[in-house]
Amino acid sequence: MKREIIRGVIYSFLISGAAGPVLAQSERQLAEEYFKTDDCAKATALYQTYLQDDFDMLSLRHYTECSIRLKAWNEAEKLFKKQSKANGPESSWYLLYWGVLLEGQGKAQEALKKFGQAIERPNIGIDQNRQLAEEFRRLQHPELSLAALNDARTKAKRSDLFQLEVASIYKELDESEKMIDELLSYGTRYQNIQIVQNMFQDFLKTEEEQLLLEKILYERIQAYPNEGFYSELLIWYQIQKKDFYKAFIQERALDKRFNYKGKRLYNLGMLALQNQDYGNSGSIFDYLVKEHKGEEVYPIARRLAIFAREQKVRNTFPINKKEVSKLVEQYQKLLEELGVDDRTVQVLRNLAHLYAFYQDNFDDAIKALNQAIVAGSKESSFVDHCKLDLGDIYLLKGEPWEASLLYSQVEKSQKDDQLGYEAKLRNAKLHYYKGDFDLAKDVLNILKKATTREIANDANELSLRIMDNTGLDSSETAMGEYANIELLIFQNKKYQALDSLQAMLTRYPQHSLTDELLWLSAKTYITLDSNQAALKNLEILTQKFGHDILGDDGLFEMARLYEEKFQNKDEAMRQYQKLLEQYPGSIHIAEARKRFRNLRGDLVN
Repeated sequence: MKREIIRGVIYSFLISGAAGPVLAQSERQLAEEYFKTDDCAKATALYQTYLQDDFDMLSLRHYTECSIRLKAWNEAEKLFKKQSKANGPESSWYLLYWGVLLEGQGKAQEALKKFGQAIERPNIGIDQNRQLAEEFRRLQHPELSLAALNDARTKAKRSDLFQLEVASIYKELDESEKMIDELLSYGTRYQNIQIVQNMFQDFLKTEEEQLLLEKILYERIQAYPNEGFYSELLIWYQIQKKDFYKAFIQERALDKRFNYKGKRLYNLGMLALQNQDYGNSGSIFDYLVKEHKGEEVYPIARRLAIFAREQKVRNTFPINKKEVSKLVEQYQKLLEELGVDDRTVQVLRNLAHLYAFYQDNFDDAIKALNQAIVAGSKESSFVDHCKLDLGDIYLLKGEPWEASLLYSQVEKSQKDDQLGYEAKLRNAKLHYYKGDFDLAKDVLNILKKATTREIANDANELSLRIMDNTGLDSSETAMGEYANIELLIFQNKKYQALDSLQAMLTRYPQHSLTDELLWLSAKTYITLDSNQAALKNLEILTQKFGHDILGDDGLFEMARLYEEKFQNKDEAMRQYQKLLEQYPGSIHIAEARKRFRNLRGDLVN
């Protein structure tokens, strides 16, 4: 009651004329207060008063809304009719909202006529056309928004005006080809590929739209071979689809046409490598070796061509020992060709890894790493990487004290660096393998605070495993057996490890380690390409232990097996969807969503 009295006093004061030049502004504020409280009757009375002389867009919008609510058609039409006869630019807004009022009465054809008059009104500028277009879009009339922008283009005699806005409207109208044409026209005019990519990223949701873009880009490239924009955009599109072979064809053409000296092809090869497309990555680096011999990119391309094939061999299970021997021979030939210097020290590291982990040739592996340390001695970080590799090899040989000594050297040398944390993590794992769980936990507690998320996560995971399966109410016997199995797997004694895992599952059917045993069994079977056996363990894990810490890991790995090994797209999507719904906090959420969208045919990064 008190609030209404105050408003009444203010209103009396205003209409008395005492407020002078602030009258209209104060009326507007009071009208908006009434509107906010849904008192349309009082708001409308005030709007009608000051809209006679003082135009305000928001007030006009709210006045129309109130008039429709109150069904006050006659009073509103009188105001709109009077104000729309003026010659100023405001008249078009009154015509527009006269149309909204007619729509509120169900008079669609009459409303459409008023909307057309608002657009065609003389004496309005191009900027107001744009504002009208925005208002029509807000009112969910994209076709009228398009008409307003086309009218601006006609006035200015420029077909390139408002291309991004027009493209967006065509998207709403489901006119994909026209939308694509507008964006390509904008892109070639302003050479702003980033904006065009971002808009296509938002707009191209269906496979049909994506294929249409690809088709149009190929047509434009043929019609305008010297316009690099189309090739650039096509390469981007193909990379989003992870079609590195098609991207390679386009980049190869650009490399020849614009003499990029292989630099862009090198970047594409690295991108394919990062996305685990080892076949196409190798082809790209092979091309660089063939076409850019003698140039700066040659030595590293030479190594990466072999490295891509190495990654393919290492990630194809079971490991093909003959292919490993071929890789060793190729690396040796590369060293003979280029010699041992700072350009080829990484080759020695790669060679040592193959010797040690796939040929059990520990002596040659150690020799190669010592040679790399001498050749790369100027770079302390590289030397310490080699020392970590040496430590791993001594662990493979069954000499944990030598391994620990090397890890400790790197810890000291790279104390505040990521490499130092990595060395500390390897020492912690070494304590764990030996059954020194308390010592391992002390080191892991420090690593949980590491700045590198990957190391911190690994440390936290191992620490939790130890805490969950040791202590006052749990014997350390099972934990010790489990740690020994992990060491066997590290040493490539996988069949022996699987036998031990099966024995543990039989001996400890209700142990807190059961889910860990199932998970480790599944991962080991995968490395041996025994995917059905892996799937069986994962199904038991997700069904019986889905509530536990490995539930989301098991589900993600199942989905990945269905996708990559069994080529069962529908089942893979079902498992990814299940993961997204049941484990919203999982670390796999981003990758699962990306893979799900890719299987569905979306254009994703």
